[in-house]
Amino acid sequence: MADKLRLLIVDDEEVNREILKEMFRSEKYELTEAVNGEEAIARLKENPNMDLVMLDIVMPIMNGFGVLEYMHKEDMLDEVPVILITSEDALDSEDQAYSYGVADVIHKPFYPHIVKRRSKNIIELYQNKRDMEKRLKEQEEELIAKDKKIRENNQFMIETLSSVVEARSAETGEHTRRIKYFTRIMMKYLMKYFPKYGITQEQIDEVSRAATLHDIGKIGVPDAILLKPGKLTKEEFEIMKKHTTIGCEILERSYKDKSSDFYRYAYNICRYHHERWDGKGYPDHLAGEDIPIYTQVVAIADVYDALVSHRVYKDAYANSVAYDMIMKGECGQFSPDVLECFALAKEDFFNVIEVIHMFDFS
Repeated sequence: MADKLRLLIVDDEEVNREILKEMFRSEKYELTEAVNGEEAIARLKENPNMDLVMLDIVMPIMNGFGVLEYMHKEDMLDEVPVILITSEDALDSEDQAYSYGVADVIHKPFYPHIVKRRSKNIIELYQNKRDMEKRLKEQEEELIAKDKKIRENNQFMIETLSSVVEARSAETGEHTRRIKYFTRIMMKYLMKYFPKYGITQEQIDEVSRAATLHDIGKIGVPDAILLKPGKLTKEEFEIMKKHTTIGCEILERSYKDKSSDFYRYAYNICRYHHERWDGKGYPDHLAGEDIPIYTQVVAIADVYDALVSHRVYKDAYANSVAYDMIMKGECGQFSPDVLECFALAKEDFFNVIEVIHMFDFS
């Protein structure tokens, strides 16, 4: 047999309680009673999951409004329906009760068939509401789980693709991972100290993931250029510069949801991470605020990591030397805001391994 419906009858007059109990006396209902507001609250504390409360207004010790006030403070009135029991001439009490959010008002004397029908309808209404809320919550949890799975799969593909790029360019295998961390650090400082950009935590997560794809276009650069141990010729450098647009072509062919924020971030980062504030970057020679702020963040992270890392064509610079070179404009011009943000993040960059453990970069 299904669980019984739990009814709380609150009235100081025994005859009224007996009349109501008689109406609902069946195997379907589990009846509890209280003779005043204080007892009613005690019953609700014992069992807050009542299916219906039938509440008299005029009672000694604590009236019905005291019970409604308690239920309001405990956020119970959205879950537990209350039917107010009052006299015909108590219009002010009725208005006040509705302002609390009672489900219905029944006037004395009682009409059994009306009371039972209205009570049944209200219980069913609240049960349907709870069932719908439960289903919606379950559906939301399913969508969140699916979205998490998609993100995990996408992240696996991103990291795999990035690893292929690094393997071809003979880097350590940690470059894209560090770019992700440096980008997240910079974006966090940008969100905190530069609210004008409206950076959100969700954007930080998406941009940081997208940053790992900044060099995927190097897949299309010949090994002779990509792995050359010395300085590139002018012609070779022109070919190397094409990795920005090649990366965009790869994204256009492989990414289905081109309306997503992640696609937009990844595309712009691939194309613009070598643009510079003074317009002397490539491939489109964008300048100033025409360069999306998050691509400027990735750009400075990329330059810093390139400086402090050993490459086939150079030794690694010390952290402080790399920092000074960037701040002095020796590696191209960056936005004043991005440079200020870089200065704030200086110690975090210098101690990136410790920072990895301090922040959640998953």
